[in-house]
Amino acid sequence: MTTGQLKVSTFLLAVVALLSTAGCNKKVAKATPPTPPSPPAAPTATLAASPNVIQRGQTTVLSWQTSNSTEITIAGLGAVPASGSRSVTPDASTTYTLQAKGPGGTQDASARVTVNPRIVSAAPSATDADLFSKNVKDVFFDYDKSDIRPNEASATEGDASFLQQHPSIKILVEGHCDDRGSDEYNIALGTSRAESVRQSLLQKGISADRIKTISYGKERPLCNQENEQCWQQNRVGHLAIAQ
Repeated sequence: MTTGQLKVSTFLLAVVALLSTAGCNKKVAKATPPTPPSPPAAPTATLAASPNVIQRGQTTVLSWQTSNSTEITIAGLGAVPASGSRSVTPDASTTYTLQAKGPGGTQDASARVTVNPRIVSAAPSATDADLFSKNVKDVFFDYDKSDIRPNEASATEGDASFLQQHPSIKILVEGHCDDRGSDEYNIALGTSRAESVRQSLLQKGISADRIKTISYGKERPLCNQENEQCWQQNRVGHLAIAQ
């Protein structure tokens, strides 16, 4: 073998060795596993009652919101949509429970409605009404006047005394006028007369929340004849049991 051939052979052996070494050191890429899917989101649920305190016979409104759920029920109402509202009239205090189910699990929500006994107004008894008509006196006024005459002071004294003995009774003082003068003038005059009676009763210890006033002017005459005796009957502060 000549010197040139020896060099060529040596070079080839070096290349083969180099390639073999490179092949042995080459790293094999590892396969990346796929990302696992995210778990289903858990359901959410809210339930509220407005108002949450009622009297028996009254109505309240249940309102709810849910998410990530496929089956929603409210105990006593059955299946309901994902969100909404419903009017209910419970006979007794009740806790309403909502359950929302979905691929991610179950979520509950509840709302308490307190039902109180119905409050019945303390209306005067028939006996009180009879006593009222027999003992409470109207207050009469002079022509075109709204101040209480001295001879009518005893009427308001007796009225105040009766009302103090019957604290459950509330009254309406009606201001009336005779048919002389305009409608507007008589409405104003009737208002002043009713207020005079009210102020007299307040001064005698009757509480303000028991007295209401109204003016009818000449709209509701108690007498329809055109004479002074009839006109006097219409110039009056009339007391009635407030309804």
